[in-house]
Amino acid sequence: MFSPSSPPARLLEKAFQYIDLHQNEFVELPNGQTLPIPPIILAELGNDPKKPTVCFYGHLDVQPARKEDGWLTDPYTLTEVDGKLYGRGATDNKGPVLAWINAVSAFRSLEEDLPVNIKFVIEGMEEAGSVGLEELVREEKDQFFSSVDYIVISDNLWLSQRKPALTYGTRGNSYFRVEVKCRDQDFHSGTFGGVLNEPMADLVALLGSLVDSSGHILIPGIYDQVAPLTEEERKMYKAIHLDLEEYRRSSRVKRFLFDTKEEILMHLWRYPSLSIHGIEGAFDEPGAKTVIPGQVIGKFSIRLVPHMDTSVVEKQVKQHLENIFSKRNSSNQMAVSMTLGLQPWIANIKDNQYLAAKRAIKTVFGTEPDMIRDGSTIPIARIFQDTIQKSVMMLPLGAVDDGEHAQNEKINRWNYIEGSKLFAAFFLELAKLH
Repeated sequence: MFSPSSPPARLLEKAFQYIDLHQNEFVELPNGQTLPIPPIILAELGNDPKKPTVCFYGHLDVQPARKEDGWLTDPYTLTEVDGKLYGRGATDNKGPVLAWINAVSAFRSLEEDLPVNIKFVIEGMEEAGSVGLEELVREEKDQFFSSVDYIVISDNLWLSQRKPALTYGTRGNSYFRVEVKCRDQDFHSGTFGGVLNEPMADLVALLGSLVDSSGHILIPGIYDQVAPLTEEERKMYKAIHLDLEEYRRSSRVKRFLFDTKEEILMHLWRYPSLSIHGIEGAFDEPGAKTVIPGQVIGKFSIRLVPHMDTSVVEKQVKQHLENIFSKRNSSNQMAVSMTLGLQPWIANIKDNQYLAAKRAIKTVFGTEPDMIRDGSTIPIARIFQDTIQKSVMMLPLGAVDDGEHAQNEKINRWNYIEGSKLFAAFFLELAKLH
């Protein structure tokens, strides 16, 4: 989106002073291969103590993509078609990163003084869990981040195709494995069927005890920590623009569990959900095979919301499954483990940067933003908030149909250009409020 000699590129060359902070560090892949951790780039422009300091986080790594997977264009060659810029990473997250750089570069090109001090944190391992980033944030808390007043992330999407949004919360995630084992080898169902406790039957019963057909989680106490719904929050959900019929059609879902916009959004954002993801060790190939698996592993996760805590949820899940398993009087062995525990994140929407962003959106787009949450998990927001103890805001740029992680990922040319203007307007508004 810019050439090596363009103003943004020259800006990068001047600002990016800290490049390889993880030299000689490696990450091990599931297949045992080790690879060097890509550099985490820190950059800064300006250190005027009278100005607010805004730190922008973004990432340059992307999900894998192959043209034969269904891409209409080469996924690694940015291609414009009918006002849409197609390419892997166009919206997640290279487009927004470049829009931030464009906004900073615009002031430099016009020989205007930047109204804020700018810092960048740009990594290359987000799609793999941001390996090394939390450690770096802790290490640099009292150095690089010591002067930061506000942190902005632009790594998510609007709720609509044309109306901008501000994101003030994400769900956390607890990922579980439940293993049921009889022996290391599988059985022939004609030889052993009917005379033993089958691990698959035990596992199906365990997984079936987790959630009912209405999506209600059946684990005792799981809703006790959920933050109560306030009247102010209820009004925010009512104000959000969402065409339910269009949402259903675009999702290609026959029917949702809930009938109203408010119920659907609340169950996506502010209530926990439990999803069953798969079973390891079971026969899953085409055709028939009369096998009884000797051991199977079920995988499921719970999306967490404020004020749920991963350690409490882990205890509740283990107690529930142990209770269900004991009632089956099975001779098999059962083990439960939580392999991932990420806390939810929520922001104070009355902070100055949210007010500044609202004003900037009104200036550029002529409308008030949707105030939304994200049902997925973006760990870096909580890491920044807990470690640096500063306000974190998500200021998305992409439209709901951009297809992040999917084939034919794109960012609209309009979103990219207007987004660059939005970030510049945000600098000006934040300077007024600080």
